[in-house]
Amino acid sequence: MTFLVLSYLAGIFTIASPCILPILPFVLAGTGKSFRRDSLPTLLGLAFAFAGVASLAAFAGGWAVEVNHHARNVILALLAMFGLTLLFPALADRLLRPAASAGARLAHWATEQRDAGGPRPTRSLLLGMATGLIWAPCAGPVLGLVLSGAALNGPSLQTGLLLLAYGLGAATSLGAVILLGQRFLGFMKMPARWSDLFRRVAGATVVLSAGAIWFGADTGLLTRLSADLTARIERNLISATRMSAFGTTAQAATPALPRTLRALLEGSAPLNTLPLRAEDLQGKVVVVNFWTYSCINCLRNLPYVRAWAEKYKDQGLVVIGVHTPEFAFEKDPANVRQAIETLGITYPVVPDNDFGIWQAFGNEAWPALYFVDADGRLRDQRFGEGDYDTSEELIQKLLTEAKGAKVEPAIAAVKAPGTQAAPDERDLYSGETYIGYEKATHFAARGGTPDVPSHYQMPADLALNWWGLSGDWTLGGEFATLNAVPGRIAYRFHARDLHLVMGPAQPGQEIRFRVTIDGAAPGVNHGTDTDADGWGTAREVKLYQLVRQAEPVGEHRFEIEFLAPGIRAYAFTFG
Repeated sequence: MTFLVLSYLAGIFTIASPCILPILPFVLAGTGKSFRRDSLPTLLGLAFAFAGVASLAAFAGGWAVEVNHHARNVILALLAMFGLTLLFPALADRLLRPAASAGARLAHWATEQRDAGGPRPTRSLLLGMATGLIWAPCAGPVLGLVLSGAALNGPSLQTGLLLLAYGLGAATSLGAVILLGQRFLGFMKMPARWSDLFRRVAGATVVLSAGAIWFGADTGLLTRLSADLTARIERNLISATRMSAFGTTAQAATPALPRTLRALLEGSAPLNTLPLRAEDLQGKVVVVNFWTYSCINCLRNLPYVRAWAEKYKDQGLVVIGVHTPEFAFEKDPANVRQAIETLGITYPVVPDNDFGIWQAFGNEAWPALYFVDADGRLRDQRFGEGDYDTSEELIQKLLTEAKGAKVEPAIAAVKAPGTQAAPDERDLYSGETYIGYEKATHFAARGGTPDVPSHYQMPADLALNWWGLSGDWTLGGEFATLNAVPGRIAYRFHARDLHLVMGPAQPGQEIRFRVTIDGAAPGVNHGTDTDADGWGTAREVKLYQLVRQAEPVGEHRFEIEFLAPGIRAYAFTFG
């Protein structure tokens, strides 16, 4: 029940987040109608459709995501038609006349705007379901917790109810907005000409919103817009409920280590230090960092974790890294050891290939920090990037409690070079994009069959945040493999930094590549893994920084060409 309430509240707070923006025009287009017979069924349809699609994505894997990808395109076309009927009522009958097929009937039922007889709840319910199919909420901490837990633990009634509670929470906040809008319209008592103008503006907004989502413009906008307030509220909710679930903050200290720390000792030995012992943790303040070495968010977290480990190691702090892989290549101990050495990590890093420690902590995200006091009690956790000063102040507080003497309050000076540098939030319009078809979005290339060597053709023009392949590739669930040269990947992006997780399929292989920006050498805009002419070499599977734009940051077409077959490309990330 606690987590049902948490999911519902998180859904309510979605109204304060940019992720609600794409669906607002569709929902608010019904303002001024009967709330019970029109708006309420629309909101319920949205909540149930969202819960159903999210459940399928979590339980059924890539095929459900692919089906929803095509369904979104159909629904966007139908909703654009709905907007046109609002904008041009005289054309409504003509546009809706071909409603012979089931899909067209759905659009007709969902969008028909007839004054006679009033709105039909069934029609509104279907409109809400259609809107729910195109709703792609921000992966906030609570929603990420629910979806990750579903993917790890399999289908269950509880997960479905949690997703439904999240959707109902969002529907509740949208319903409040609609009711306020109706009261405003009633107060104004608009004459017919103003009412007609309001309807036409709503129709134009729906058409423009559908176009923005179709061409991916919403992705860039929502990536750039900050949702810090919403995320902070959700993190606080998680913190309160998670503490209660662990039952540690209210318990008296016991000599025995809690199961979370025992999991660290009972798991595999660290890859870079001697095995951990109970006496190494007893009476110490412990910070546990869940990470994986190709994750850009994890890499940007590392400078701070390293600084804390070094600064407070003689004052009773133990930092332990838990390396839980996202991709298969991150399970290879040799790859992880190489990353640990390259990144200059000296504190213990424990491999967690079977997600045993992850599940013992109930963790749901990369990166994540867990703070355990000297009595073995979980005191707090942080998900994602940021709040570094607050985290260090918490470490100082826990050390002060353990030592009985105040710890120096100065905050550690942190240097974050290359891929570990903080992102440029002002110009971040592009977000993480997977290449494997199980999670891929905005793929624009023509031709090809998944899991089969195929020839792909790159379109001449790419919309913002769309990408494609050119040449002979095998597009797999997790990555794409180049079978023969020439082979290229292109992406239209807007961000200071562009990274690509990639590497040779065979150990010891070296693959030369060349990067261009708008068809030319990057010059001063080259990344740490390329030179000014765009040349670089892939020797291992990792995250490569290929572009770092100098001011001013703008929108560009990125291309990378490989000079030898055998490269595997996994994901784009930006900063």
